[in-house]
Amino acid sequence: MRVIICGAGQVGFGIAERLAAEHNDVSVIDTSAEFIRNVRDLLDVRGFVGHGAHPEILAAAGAQEADMIVAVTLYDEVNMIACQVAHSLFNVPTKIARIRSQAYLQPHYQDLFSRDNLPIDVIISPEREVGELVLRRIAIPGAVDVVRFADDKIAMIAIECMEDCPVINTPLQQLSELFPDLPSTVVGISREGHLYIPHSGDQLNAGDLAYVVTTKSQVRRTLGLFGHEEKEASRIVIAGGGNIGLYVSRTIEEKQASTRVKIIEDSRERAIVIADRLRRTVVLHGSALDQRLLAEADIQDADLMLALTNNDQVNILSSVMAKRLGCKSNLALINNPTYHDFAKTLGIDAHVNPRTVTISRVLQHVRRGRIRAVHSIHKGAAEIIEAEALETSPLVGPALRDLSLPDGIRIGAVYRDGQVLKPSGEMKIRAKDRVVIFALGKAVKQVEQMFRVSLEFF
Repeated sequence: MRVIICGAGQVGFGIAERLAAEHNDVSVIDTSAEFIRNVRDLLDVRGFVGHGAHPEILAAAGAQEADMIVAVTLYDEVNMIACQVAHSLFNVPTKIARIRSQAYLQPHYQDLFSRDNLPIDVIISPEREVGELVLRRIAIPGAVDVVRFADDKIAMIAIECMEDCPVINTPLQQLSELFPDLPSTVVGISREGHLYIPHSGDQLNAGDLAYVVTTKSQVRRTLGLFGHEEKEASRIVIAGGGNIGLYVSRTIEEKQASTRVKIIEDSRERAIVIADRLRRTVVLHGSALDQRLLAEADIQDADLMLALTNNDQVNILSSVMAKRLGCKSNLALINNPTYHDFAKTLGIDAHVNPRTVTISRVLQHVRRGRIRAVHSIHKGAAEIIEAEALETSPLVGPALRDLSLPDGIRIGAVYRDGQVLKPSGEMKIRAKDRVVIFALGKAVKQVEQMFRVSLEFF
């Protein structure tokens, strides 16, 4: 696939890195010569210094033959115009734009991005996406990661196995026999930095991170089985009143009336703005690194600290300080992937990477076949994929035990006629089933092939 990426910042670089690693033909455009020099030096891509919305720059980057343009510069208007130019002058089939301002995304303006107006096929709003992810983490305490599939009926949860985890040192097959009515499947295990797909005879060890696919209704029971019965936070302190912090606190106000929220915002002007937009949330002006201000926010009595500023160092340090001052748990927004490896050792209970959220959305549209959703995990080492089975798919027909599935693939659940089915050896996939699959990076292309439309279909 030939892809043009406008914007070589952290998000653009991450998308280019992932697509180039999969041998796509990638061109990157940015006004910064330093950024372009960086992508040329580190990645197998072509780099162009210039404005992503200018026709001559797009032409030089190969827009005439491009299959997709991904506009992720810092400016919404540049992203929108780049997609418009790519459509009007070069007829690029798929156009994806990052839109950060919520002013463009109001429901009553939804026709703005139609083909007759601004022809953008996919809108990515990182703040809203990350905000939703944070809200899912709040709603499901004990899970390191939470992703939903199949109209929110299926969930993939990442669960840390602690020393007192009841299911460690027990073969996975035995767990299925002990809990036959629990529709949960362990599809992946991360152990000491290595990610692999377990067999029925394998067992979990203390320190493992287990990736489990289950139904939405059985998430809490599954977490309880793994020894995680943490209560949902009722007192929350948020560091950072930007778009994400505002989105999270406003949603909590609307949906969780009993939850008390306090926001610490460094900018006086921004603090005044968000105080006007929120009803019950207490807004405090000052630094989240000020211990006196944290005490004023009653951090010692808080259940959860959400560090959502645009500064990784502030997020990490404020999370650590909050924990040491008595806050029960924390979650930090961390953009720089180099910080992820040691976040746990510093005392960060959970972290969110906005770049991963954006990359996952882009991959959903890069993947060929009837791919409905993609979530990248473990720094791209694997993907959780929801795909629709066609009549011509090799999955359709035979029992699962008779299929020769490629190495690195595990089926986690099947969604059929509004019902979630746990995979078993005798199960047969039908056409139009939506299949949730855990796939290691090396097997992703084979998953695409299994869900592509073949010529005999027509």
